[in-house]
Amino acid sequence: MHYYDFLIVGAGFAGSVLAERLHSVGKKVLVIDKKNHIGGLCYDFYDENGVLVHKYGPHYFRTNDNEVIYYLSKFTEWNYHYYKVRVSIKNKLYTFPINISTINEFFGLNLKTPEEMQNFLKTKRIEIENPRNAEEYLLSQIGEELYEAFFKNYTIKQWGVHPKELDISVVQRIPIRYNFNDNYVEESFQAMPKDGYHKLFERMLKNIPVELGVNFKDVKDLIKYKKLIYTGPIDEFFDYKYGKLKYRSLRFVYERYDVEYYQQWGQINYPNEYEFTRIVEIKHVTGQKIPKTTIVKEYPCDEGDPYYPFPNPVQHSLYAKYKEEANKLDNVYFIGRLAEYRYLNMDQVIKNALQLFKKILNDEQKSKGRVT
Repeated sequence: MHYYDFLIVGAGFAGSVLAERLHSVGKKVLVIDKKNHIGGLCYDFYDENGVLVHKYGPHYFRTNDNEVIYYLSKFTEWNYHYYKVRVSIKNKLYTFPINISTINEFFGLNLKTPEEMQNFLKTKRIEIENPRNAEEYLLSQIGEELYEAFFKNYTIKQWGVHPKELDISVVQRIPIRYNFNDNYVEESFQAMPKDGYHKLFERMLKNIPVELGVNFKDVKDLIKYKKLIYTGPIDEFFDYKYGKLKYRSLRFVYERYDVEYYQQWGQINYPNEYEFTRIVEIKHVTGQKIPKTTIVKEYPCDEGDPYYPFPNPVQHSLYAKYKEEANKLDNVYFIGRLAEYRYLNMDQVIKNALQLFKKILNDEQKSKGRVT
């Protein structure tokens, strides 16, 4: 029977980065994943149209962290692209995130400076001294008309509850800009892996044993290992002893067309019409030049793969109980969006994994020092 220094549960970014780093210093590592592919929710593949499709929704890589860029660049070249999004309201497309252009388009104005936008929004904002939830925060920032048009119904579709029931952090992820910058995200480095995420993960996990279609619960007593790195849902690890944590999932509907492009933008959001939240045409972002295209419509739902930890006080309180249990365990590391029950971007997960690797090495050095 094989004996491993580390069993790593999950072949997404958290697990794969740690597997690669630990393997690089001579540790014997095994990676398992219940899915039938590596890459976790970042997995991409070529569909029947030849389009490189993101199976679990668009993963726009971006970061300001040079360590993360340097690390990933060992496994991929990059297609640089500024992510652009538009919002469809009553068949008209608006610039998004909200900036001076959005205000001009929506209200029929001709504002030109940050000061003019600030002054205009002052006439729209509702004074709420200490916003307690997502709705109150947005009303205090942009007023009722923009909130109703751009955010309210989109949030209800995305999360299945009214914005009043969600933390402010949900909507703070979307900036409000007092300029003409229409990039979807703020980070200076915005790019896609040139050959796709799957190739990136293949290179990262080269020469590391990986077993797919394997559930940790089924094999945890069959594999001999010193330490465990767990990236799955933390409540599942503890057999839901305090109850299930709430997640939102997504259902994807693919449509394929014999045209070069279906829409003008890589992503168009639909806050008010339809049951889906957005249509993504990933070719705009990956840079593929082929005569056919594929679009994906996203339908938020409760059942399915856990995507988004649910951002409200009840769930935070429940997670705290599981976190307390986790802290009692020696030689088990919990990392990643599901294990930490945090809405983390890819670069944050990678950074956390790199830092955990350093901590593991440091802890080992201290342990050796105590032995001698």
